[in-house]
Amino acid sequence: MTQSVETLNTVLWSIPNVLCLIGSAAGDERNGMTASWVTQVSMAPVLVGVSVDAGSVTHRLITAGGVFSVNLWSREDTRVFVKFSKPAEQGEGTLNGRPVHRGVTGAPIFDEAIAYLDCRVHATMALGSHTLFIGEVADCGFHEGGEAAPVARMEDTRMKYGGVLRGH
Repeated sequence: MTQSVETLNTVLWSIPNVLCLIGSAAGDERNGMTASWVTQVSMAPVLVGVSVDAGSVTHRLITAGGVFSVNLWSREDTRVFVKFSKPAEQGEGTLNGRPVHRGVTGAPIFDEAIAYLDCRVHATMALGSHTLFIGEVADCGFHEGGEAAPVARMEDTRMKYGGVLRGH
């Protein structure tokens, strides 16, 4: 690399990214994880890609369960993302105290999300530190008032994710 790590990080952190919660499930285990590397990758079939750290609980559950959800959140309520930067605590119908229900795939859907995509894994690609899970959308929808609500983005928080691994 000819540029500095600082420059590379600043450029990569400038890419606009949605901030959402990824729901995952396998057997009786469920998890929710803050994510920003999410994008649509195909129109026919409708496919969505999420990049997940290979050492995470979410990675293990998506690999075992073959399903995930993308839960879009309001820009007005970004505090939720800090709590989901670590494995979630499961409760009766909750993850980290936030109400969830099972989607058509079995993945957890957050009731407070403004919108959601419920996906079945279509393809998987290992890419260094992360795995790109491509999911075919099995169901989606808005929760009350969600259609008009602006979606949370990384720049709405002080969080930074991306760039180079620390220590490199």
